Amino acid sequence: MTTTAASSHHLSPAFPGRAPWGTANKLRAWQQGAMEKYIQEQPRDFLAVATPGAGKTTFALTLASWLLHHHVVQQVTVVAPTEHLKKQWAEAAARVGIKLDPEYSAGPLGREYDGVAVTYAGVGVRPMLHRNRAEQRKTLVILDEIHHAGDSKSWGEACLEAFEPATRRLALTGTPFRSDTNPIPFVTYEEDNAGIRRSAADYTYGYGSALSDGVVRPVIFLSYSGQMRWRTKAGDEIAARLGEPMTKDAVSQAWRTALDPRGDWMPSVLRAADQRLTEVRKAIPDAGALVIASDQDSARAYAKLIREITGTKATVVLSDDTGASKRIDDFSASEDRWMVAVRMVSEGVDVPRLAVGVYATTISTPLFFAQAVGRFVRSRRRGETASVFLPTVPDLLTFANEMEKERDHALDKPKKEGEEDPYAESEKEMEEANKEQDEDTGEQEQFSFEALESEAVFDRVLFDGAEFGMQAHPGSEEEQDYLGIPGLLEPDQVQMLLQKRQARQIAHSKKKPDTEADLLELPAERRPVVSHKEMMELRKRLNTLVSAYVHQSGKPHGVIHTELRRVCGGPPSAEATAGQLKQRITKVQEWATRMR
Repeated sequence: MTTTAASSHHLSPAFPGRAPWGTANKLRAWQQGAMEKYIQEQPRDFLAVATPGAGKTTFALTLASWLLHHHVVQQVTVVAPTEHLKKQWAEAAARVGIKLDPEYSAGPLGREYDGVAVTYAGVGVRPMLHRNRAEQRKTLVILDEIHHAGDSKSWGEACLEAFEPATRRLALTGTPFRSDTNPIPFVTYEEDNAGIRRSAADYTYGYGSALSDGVVRPVIFLSYSGQMRWRTKAGDEIAARLGEPMTKDAVSQAWRTALDPRGDWMPSVLRAADQRLTEVRKAIPDAGALVIASDQDSARAYAKLIREITGTKATVVLSDDTGASKRIDDFSASEDRWMVAVRMVSEGVDVPRLAVGVYATTISTPLFFAQAVGRFVRSRRRGETASVFLPTVPDLLTFANEMEKERDHALDKPKKEGEEDPYAESEKEMEEANKEQDEDTGEQEQFSFEALESEAVFDRVLFDGAEFGMQAHPGSEEEQDYLGIPGLLEPDQVQMLLQKRQARQIAHSKKKPDTEADLLELPAERRPVVSHKEMMELRKRLNTLVSAYVHQSGKPHGVIHTELRRVCGGPPSAEATAGQLKQRITKVQEWATRMR
């Protein structure tokens, strides 16, 4: 049964000093609540789900300290997803008096150590080594970001084999569970009313609760659309506006065209993000910004653009190696403005001063998105806000609007025929999202195309599930209104400011002559971004209604479709926008009603 932490506004959201057990006044409310539940029940397996930035490391090490002090266990093994996180765990443990060896590979452990910090990959290579250690001494195993144990069958089997004899096992995760059906070791699954087995957390502290407590920052998402043009492998030139309804492949290619550093979209968005960073640094002087890139070449190109825009050098992190780890630590300790990274900073890496992000990757899984956004929500004092810049892509806007949704890992997914699961990642996407190195994935070959042109248009702001703003050109007064929102505000103040600025933008738009209205002059809430799936449903509904009207009127399908186009305007159904399809649906329903 899931327990949710109660709000506690009197507690400071400041980092609680990683206090050992016995100094509970330094723990956050959820950490103390989870500790009390654990100590009362004394379970062998315990799953804690806490939003990124909430302090899972503090909770786990406080619990480890208690278990060691009370001789429930004699040693600790921490399993982390990456080399960098392994070292980060060892450093955090040292601050509470627990000495972990992050370089352990084999043989007896030095007497000065209380345990080891290893990676899932390391356990996968030598599971029997860790099993023997767990059999020889009473062991607490901390499985950080436990969903990684389901990355591959071999890793899950290795974890089961290695830690089955462990005295206690603490599993941690901060993001929605994976959408595949690989069972995760040491996680309990319970059947719901629909007969679907879902993961059952022992303690849950979601983003919504953490936001209410001031433990994490609220996130302002700034979305940019714009006109894209690219050439397909067949030599055809295609133009489309990012955010308009189109096929899945076209969305992918328009998205990749936007992220091409040779176009105008990325420089415009990076310039806007840098302006936002300047505003945020008025309230948070050491605030930093991060670009999450898809590959090494793009990362280097983005760093070059940042140098041209800002006149200062960006820290570039290309792979999960020792040098990269030091660069992250150096950036974290500095007051430098920008870092560019390929995937590896998307999960668990602790750089609390990151307050502005640019999502410049085509990974579209809810798991990766939550991990990426998690890099910016770590709060140090009340009132800090995070800002993340996104392309106007339906999946990303859906994830941004559902930040507070808590999801469990489902093993069974019965679906009706033709029904799509919006959170079902393909095996390839999951593999891509969790890669630690920057190897060539061969993706470019599969979707061969050439980006020709891209331009950016400020599209909307998403905050707390609501959408604000009208489209505006980069550098315009309207865009500056949103980039200039103060970096230190309470969530209700952010909401109020956004409403005021949208009202001002609408009033300004009404005064402009029609000849100047070169952008879509509608507020964001009246410009829904429609997914490919929703477009298919609209076309299907229109065709169903037309078929029914064929029987009622005796007119052929083609005649009715032509008449709908004549009356409502627009291209054939296959090329029509969502608004045009909805207009035709309403019109054919009106005709059918008149004939009754």
